[in-house]
Amino acid sequence: MSIIIRRASEKDIPRTLELIQELAVYEREPDAVVVDVEELIKDGFGDNPAYGLFVAETENGIVGIALYYFRYSTWNGKVMYLEDLIVTESERGNGYGRKLLNAILEEADKLNCRLTTWQVLDWNEPSIEFYKAIGADLDEGWINCTVKQDQYKRIYQ
Repeated sequence: MSIIIRRASEKDIPRTLELIQELAVYEREPDAVVVDVEELIKDGFGDNPAYGLFVAETENGIVGIALYYFRYSTWNGKVMYLEDLIVTESERGNGYGRKLLNAILEEADKLNCRLTTWQVLDWNEPSIEFYKAIGADLDEGWINCTVKQDQYKRIYQ
């Protein structure tokens, strides 16, 4: 089956949200997705896009996505952050994830990002093995910290 990796357009966002929801189920957080199609379109295709998005498309439609954004490292400069690399479960193992990751790394190289980073859950062995196989460095020395929107005022007031 042939695969096309391309930049997403607004028309791809409903399927993108379906894949995001599929990932949430896989990651044991089925009720965690609060973003909707309208917000994804506004944030990704407005005057100041908050993210970039590649899709993997076959004759069967969109089977995967890679969503990224930029952050800045005081040690390294511009960094591409891969938020999600998702291939629908029925299409895993066909090399589509690798093609999406290649598109991300090519984009990072073109945009002079010194690093591309992402996270993987410690129990997600198939993904960990995939990342090890490509030679990615897995850093177990960092702990993620998050403050949710409903906590902001309690903290800063």
